[in-house]
Amino acid sequence: MIAIIDYDAGNIKSVEKAFQFLGEEAVLTRDREVILNADGVVLPGVGAFGDAMEKLHHYGLVEVIHEVVDWKIPFLGICLGLQLIFEKSDESPGVEGLGLLKGEILHIPEQSGLKIPHIGWNSLSFKGTGRLFYGLSEGAYVYFVHSYYLKAEDDGIVTAVTEYGTTIHASVEQGNLFACQFHPEKSSKTGLQILRNFISVTREGI
Repeated sequence: MIAIIDYDAGNIKSVEKAFQFLGEEAVLTRDREVILNADGVVLPGVGAFGDAMEKLHHYGLVEVIHEVVDWKIPFLGICLGLQLIFEKSDESPGVEGLGLLKGEILHIPEQSGLKIPHIGWNSLSFKGTGRLFYGLSEGAYVYFVHSYYLKAEDDGIVTAVTEYGTTIHASVEQGNLFACQFHPEKSSKTGLQILRNFISVTREGI
């Protein structure tokens, strides 16, 4: 069973439907026991960094997410969920993120002819052997919707990058932590393969 953390963020139902399409039981929840007994946990969402952290604190989910990581339960952050697992964001100065990984979230630099937010399909360049990308070819296209991007402190955790005015750390992996800036649930067959790969991780273990 996949527990999808419900903290009133947008775009959560589409993630649930994508897992169900793949034949995987998925539950929207903020219940600690359900989350900690899941095979895998997903933190999706679109919205503002500061508002999201406020809601995670309000529902007591910050502590639960840290428990998930400590218990080595496979954890996947999607879009805003990727940003939240890092330390801070230009979007909400002074607001601390979950701090599960080191790095910061920066505003995509303004450039002539470059539309922000970045909405649309971009190709991925893979770095290393990220487990989310088994069976995918270099240059695979995925769907992005964001105005802010990740700059991880440790380049060694970055498993995929894309270019949009700057080099964007599009996906990271460390231990039981996985995250992607793009939306696999909106990325057609490529995205479904990424979610299949996450399901495989939940069954094989870390």
